[in-house]
Order: sequence, then C-alpha cells, then structure tokens
Amino acid sequence: MAFENNLYCDFSGTATKAVAGKDILLAVFNSTGDKLLAVAGQQGLTINRSKDSIEVTSKDTKGGWKAKIGGMKEWSIDNDGLYVGDDESHKALNKAFHDDEFVCLKVVNQKTKEAMFGGIAIVTDYPIEAPYDDAVTYSISLEGNGPLVDLSDQDGGLMPGEKEKPEQPEGA
Repeated sequence: MAFENNLYCDFSGTATKAVAGKDILLAVFNSTGDKLLAVAGQQGLTINRSKDSIEVTSKDTKGGWKAKIGGMKEWSIDNDGLYVGDDESHKALNKAFHDDEFVCLKVVNQKTKEAMFGGIAIVTDYPIEAPYDDAVTYSISLEGNGPLVDLSDQDGGLMPGEKEKPEQPEGA
C-alpha cells in the first residue's frame, strides 16, 4: 500500500506535475553543431507562438458572424539575464548577430533532462544594458526560420554542456 493508499500524499494532482520556470533553459549550438551551450546568465525566457487568421466571410456566412481560417504561423524567443560576455554562448550569439548567421537553438528542462523545443532562428535584437547602480544585463530576441519543433516526445538528446560523441565507423 503506497503512501498509505494516497490518503494524504496523493501525487497525482496538477501541482505535482507543474514545471518551475527556473528549470527551463535556452541553449544554442556552437558553430560546428557538436556542443550545446546554455545561454549564460539567463533569468527570463518567453517562447512566442502566433498564427495569422485569414477572413473567409462571405454574404452567405450564417448568422452575420465573421468566418476565419488559420494562416501562416511564426515563432520567436525573448531571453534576458545577466550579461557574461566572455562566455562561449554569448560569443556565439554575438557572432551570429554581427554576421547575420542563423543559430540552431534548443529549449530544455535541465531538471528532468528533457528536450522541449528546437529550431533555427536569426538574432534580431541584442541590447546590453549597463546601469551605474546595477549589474550588466542583456536581452535577446530570436525570430524563427521555419518550424519550432516540439521535442517533448523525443529522446532528450544533447543537454547543455555536453559534446556530441563522434560517430563510430560501422563495425567499430
């Protein structure tokens, strides 16, 4: 009889399945794609997903209500935190911003080692703020190029700080 038949320790409730925001990390791959780098100093993360709506109302639409269908989708990520300029992740993001390069990114749950989302994005905004009475901070906006892939039903794969293992030749 586990937990005295869940008389007072029922772990099936919604609160026990909730995810803490502190566990969710934005990570970017290095330029060779073999190392996943957690963006250093992060404090906030917002994943924006939206879809256009296309109006298809006609004179014979019932009840005088507008009719709409789904159009093109897009996504972006906003991230902010303490700026750690000499960290490999910020060096990669800075290079991508200056050279108009795409970045391959991944959102992961660092606690459960599970992947959540992945995709290719362009850095569109990357300000650094240095107030005289506070820490230096950054914010970054990344706009998606193509789909934001839901990785929740995939193997967690590479986690931040890990390097991809080189492929072994067949028969090795």
